[in-house]
Amino acid sequence: MHAEIVTTGTELLLGEIEDTNSTYIARQLREVGLNLYYKTSVGDNEERAAMVLRQALARSDVVITTGGLGPTVDDVTREAVARATGRELVFLPELWDQIHARFARWGREPTENNRRQAYIPADAIPVENPVGTAPCFIVESDEGIIISLPGVPREMKHLMEHSVIPYLRDRLGLREIIKAKVLRTAGIGESTIDDLIADLMTQSNPTVGLSAHAGQTDVRITAKADSEASADALIARMEARVRERLGEWIYGEGKQLLEEALVEVLRQGGHSLAVLETNSRGALAQRLASVPGSQDVFRGGLVALEAATLTHSLSVPGDLIAQHGYPSCQVAAEAASRLRGAYHASLGLAVLGTAGEAEGLYGKESGHTCVALVGLGEPELYEFDIGGSAHLSQIWVSTRALNVVRRAVAGVMAG
Repeated sequence: MHAEIVTTGTELLLGEIEDTNSTYIARQLREVGLNLYYKTSVGDNEERAAMVLRQALARSDVVITTGGLGPTVDDVTREAVARATGRELVFLPELWDQIHARFARWGREPTENNRRQAYIPADAIPVENPVGTAPCFIVESDEGIIISLPGVPREMKHLMEHSVIPYLRDRLGLREIIKAKVLRTAGIGESTIDDLIADLMTQSNPTVGLSAHAGQTDVRITAKADSEASADALIARMEARVRERLGEWIYGEGKQLLEEALVEVLRQGGHSLAVLETNSRGALAQRLASVPGSQDVFRGGLVALEAATLTHSLSVPGDLIAQHGYPSCQVAAEAASRLRGAYHASLGLAVLGTAGEAEGLYGKESGHTCVALVGLGEPELYEFDIGGSAHLSQIWVSTRALNVVRRAVAGVMAG
């Protein structure tokens, strides 16, 4: 069996508010093992909403709607559900009494338009809303089940937890659970990961999927089982296979940030780090400094927007810059070495690139960045075809640079 979520509200289609309700409902359904295959949004139009609901019933066993249960004329979910299931709206005095009681606790009287909220489709199961004024309902039909919830997140969450989930467990005999685990990678492209684990991504249980971000890619492993322990076992076996393929490209799990993983590795290895950056314009330092406790391992950073800063602040020889050019790996290595001494750090990291003028995928970009890490033996030098001063470019550059340090320190510890 599977479910579908239908969110109503023109404000969703206009992008005026973010749909957090669907995210919450999806997680709740996952906890009880009910697959979610579709999510749909529709505006405050009765005809279009009814059409969407008919389509949802044709392909899904359970349809959960949010929004459109208020007292105003643009709250059309009740009418749309009635039309989609071929029913009339009927007035339930007990719902009207509940609305009166709710207003009475606030020292107010409901207005006549609140009376609309006491109407639900014929033969629907009323669901009392103890935290709001909009009664909810469940329609059971031959085509499937429609559960209509309010759009106010606080009310929706209460009803999902206390009414909907218990109903679904009992009505559908749900005894399974769906769990997911995310492995986080950096420094490796989505297409490369796909090439390495493509066969694993064709498995049905557990499933393996990818989610790409700027400079990083998440690997999501999802399992369905009759218990949490069984789901964990399925995930663990698949995780071992993924880790065997991707190895050191995996830096963490769940919501762990790359900078958090790096601070942890530096602390475990007994290292401290100082950074010099140009085209990332302080993004590296900001990311490291944002990690609680990073002051134990992060000595500080210097932002150099032009080559002259290297000669003035770090005494990098001008003839070296003239000989190899700026940016270059040779200059980056010398700057990282001098930076390490100036900040009394065991490791020095220099990220050199130009601000760029050409318009590209990442904004104003130069298309070239040189990275040097010193302090672990021979300097480690890298060149990336990414550059520029745009925000997205800074994320890519700083992510690549942070991962250079993480892999290098972790490699020394492992070897």
